[in-house]
Amino acid sequence: MANDYQINERKYFENNGLNFGFRYCFEFRISNFGFISFKNAQVMAQYKINNLMEKIVSLCKRRGFIFPGSEIYGGLNGFYDFGPLGVELKFNIKQEWWNEIVQKRDDVVGLSAAIIMNPKVWEASGHLAGFSDPLIECPKCHRRFLADEAKDNCSECGADISSLKPRQFNLMFKTFVGPVEDSASVAYLRPETAGGIFVNFKNVLDTSRLKIPFGIAQIGKAFRNEVNPKDFIFRTREFEQMELEYFVKPGDDKKHFKEWVEERFNWYKNLGLKNIRKREVPKEELAHYSRGTTDIEYNFPFGWREIEGVANRGDFDLKTHSQYSGEELSYTDPESGEKYIPFVIEPSAGVDRIALAFLCEAYTEEKNPAGQQGEKESTRIILKLHPKLAPYKAAVFPLLANKPKLIKLAREIYEDLRKHFMTAWDDRGNIGKRYYSQDEIGTPFCITVDFQSLEDKTVTVRDRDTAKQERVAIEELVFYLKEKLKD
Repeated sequence: MANDYQINERKYFENNGLNFGFRYCFEFRISNFGFISFKNAQVMAQYKINNLMEKIVSLCKRRGFIFPGSEIYGGLNGFYDFGPLGVELKFNIKQEWWNEIVQKRDDVVGLSAAIIMNPKVWEASGHLAGFSDPLIECPKCHRRFLADEAKDNCSECGADISSLKPRQFNLMFKTFVGPVEDSASVAYLRPETAGGIFVNFKNVLDTSRLKIPFGIAQIGKAFRNEVNPKDFIFRTREFEQMELEYFVKPGDDKKHFKEWVEERFNWYKNLGLKNIRKREVPKEELAHYSRGTTDIEYNFPFGWREIEGVANRGDFDLKTHSQYSGEELSYTDPESGEKYIPFVIEPSAGVDRIALAFLCEAYTEEKNPAGQQGEKESTRIILKLHPKLAPYKAAVFPLLANKPKLIKLAREIYEDLRKHFMTAWDDRGNIGKRYYSQDEIGTPFCITVDFQSLEDKTVTVRDRDTAKQERVAIEELVFYLKEKLKD
């Protein structure tokens, strides 16, 4: 029983990358011992306040969006695996970003740079010297704490750490290239994707017909050895970034910076994020290279947090890499002959954070009154994702699973639709439960093949958000759904 189960609660949550104060109950929700008995009233209050986050994390595990990394071995702090539905959600987010940033524009091209680069890249960018956090290390158990979060006593072993001075610890993951592990073979997993763009500036410029202003976009993995991964997938040690480096003429940078801030903000609004705001970063918080930064923040259950930053990086990056590499990274205007180091506007977004924001925004609970199909009053969970982001665009049901003619026609429709969209098939249980199951994972349209379908070749299409139904001709289904998915 849960109340008999003894556990070091703080250690368990921290080992699994969860914030102890929030009590997300990731493994607890899906294991046999159910709820933990919380004795601390303050923690219990925090648990109630963040009940929404707990429900979202539970849904993510239960329906196959997100799993704890290496779960069968107890997990690994700061690492998560995206399941069948989660990978589709992330893919759709990245596709929408790529379509907007690259496909629809004449002035942006794509790139996929290596994760491991010459370590001189990170020396030039300042990551080797300055990419660090001030930490306090316990002399007894060697547990490390962020300086501004450390208490008088180590929470792991109880040792007194009140008099210890913070030390700088680099956040980059170190590795070795080749069979020998020595100083000459040291390399790093990239802490951001932008570095690969800057070192390929000349290659892209020489092999394309682009003129200033133009951009280079990249989506890829990045790694940071975070001291305190927390808030589910918001702060992890392995994550995906979507970054654009937009190169402009000095003097035009402020204009382009404002344009990109508005364009990126509107992208989120158009995909259904409402609880967002723009925050101009004050001078005292700016990175040393920044001439101005605006963060786009989402109001998560745990507070306002950045999901994308748009920065005016000036000429710092190209100038620095030019100095360290000895390569000329300037631009010559083909018409005027003017030569200069371009300034850079950088919209930088985290895919995982954005996915979490869309999940939080979409999660909805609605009460179902008693009496519908003989069922008791219940709560219906709906994931109101924008149709473009939904893992499945449609689901196909035969009204009854024991009628061969219904099954045959429904399978034909399913096979046709999946050529155009991610489509689900479900013939389990009654039709109401199938609807609710698809609502819970965000499927915007459910298609039911019934006996009328055999007679007039029409099907019932049910809308996820309104539960309204309409008859649509089978031969018009693909066109019907494409039109709906345009919005």
